[in-house]
Amino acid sequence: MNIKTLDPNAESFEMDNSYFLIGLISRFNNSFQMSADNFFEELSWKQIFFLNCIKLFQEAPTIKEMAELIGCSHQNAKQILSKLEKAGYVSISQDEVDRRKQRIAMTEKAKAFEEKYSKPSDEIMEKIFAGIKQKDIETTIKVLTQLDEAVKEI
Repeated sequence: MNIKTLDPNAESFEMDNSYFLIGLISRFNNSFQMSADNFFEELSWKQIFFLNCIKLFQEAPTIKEMAELIGCSHQNAKQILSKLEKAGYVSISQDEVDRRKQRIAMTEKAKAFEEKYSKPSDEIMEKIFAGIKQKDIETTIKVLTQLDEAVKEI
């Protein structure tokens, strides 16, 4: 790598910490996505993230609700949803009250996928977070939440 240093405390480091943090977040996201795409054979990390987010809702979410939660455009959420539906991981149905809305639900195939990867996923997460104090994780969550809110206001 032809970079002076990735240590923000080094004397030769010439980047504002806020820019460095955003860069680290992007780098981590890319690295994590690549690793997850390789680990999960049949689905991409974005598709798995989409499926995981469905479970956060009390009732089957709409495309708009999913797009807002995962932080992407309606069109991008619809593209991910379309691939998941074609592969049999989600079903789409019309809302009983408002026919304009479509509701997303996980299928049995998605639940089987989740069961297959639950334990190996937990083991990987333990490895990723090994040696990181719970307090540091909570601080990171707080900072990332604040950054997310600031981006929403822009």
